Amino acid sequence: MADKPAIVLVHGFWGGAAHWGHVITELNRRGHGSLHAVELPLTSLADDAERTARMVRQIPGPVLLVGHSYGGAVITEAGGLPNVTGLVYVAAFAPDAGESPGRITQELAPAAADNLVPDSDGYLWIKQDKYAESFCQDLPADEALIMAVTQRAPLASTFGDNVTTPAWRSKPSWYQVSTEDRMIHPDNERRMAQRMNPRKTVELPAGHASLASRPGEVTDLIELAVAG
Repeated sequence: MADKPAIVLVHGFWGGAAHWGHVITELNRRGHGSLHAVELPLTSLADDAERTARMVRQIPGPVLLVGHSYGGAVITEAGGLPNVTGLVYVAAFAPDAGESPGRITQELAPAAADNLVPDSDGYLWIKQDKYAESFCQDLPADEALIMAVTQRAPLASTFGDNVTTPAWRSKPSWYQVSTEDRMIHPDNERRMAQRMNPRKTVELPAGHASLASRPGEVTDLIELAVAG
């Protein structure tokens, strides 16, 4: 396994590193030993990119970055480091320079946009009773309930943070579209994928949390990136 890159998994809004649990166990089962999952503060794109970059800098050798949801914006911002060899986007934002996740969302609103609610401290939540139908409608009820209760809300201002230098313009990329996504409009995912000209685009009939509902297919795409 010495010739394989380390894999760094970056979660998105309304969850944490544990959202990668099924993918982690599948990657391990297939022989990938150097696995890392960032726990983002979700306070700003700059903070989240720096937290990711710090992990990448501590890993000797090549690194493959994998981002889900807002984690795609994070790997876009942090992925320019010299030991990053590729980027995998899983139902994820892939902003261009001067573009934010919020701007992309406004251009084509997702089905569950009305299920987001801010609190008095500036954090943005998915209404707990709407979480399953919004974020992970294709997961078992118990798993969806755990995600809903343990969700990690971002500062709402993070939605408006712009990417500076998008790493996908200089690094090989791969993209997975969730065709039943209610948090990022599937056509937005297709548009972002098309403009980055990825090595491979895969469409899965999945909700936003495809990393949990379709871990086998997501792992297949990560392995394509490892081989590439």
